[in-house]
Amino acid sequence: MSKFKEEDTMDKAETIKHEPVLLTIPEVMHILGLGRTKIYQLIDQEGLPVLRFGRAVRVSSTSLQEWIKQREAHMEYNEAIV
Repeated sequence: MSKFKEEDTMDKAETIKHEPVLLTIPEVMHILGLGRTKIYQLIDQEGLPVLRFGRAVRVSSTSLQEWIKQREAHMEYNEAIV
């Protein structure tokens, strides 16, 4: 039984390794399939949430997912009105 718990813990640890908490701008570019300029426009004009550490800019992976869901919901709402 202890072997099962150990394997379960290892699986969780591997999952955590593959999901970074904070993303760099190039990682966000890759995820969204957009260029650097567009990402910074989304930050400045559309409320893409970021964290700043001095000159370093990072995006929380959780915040990015929530932001995308909010935009999808907003788009669906606007389409329903039209």
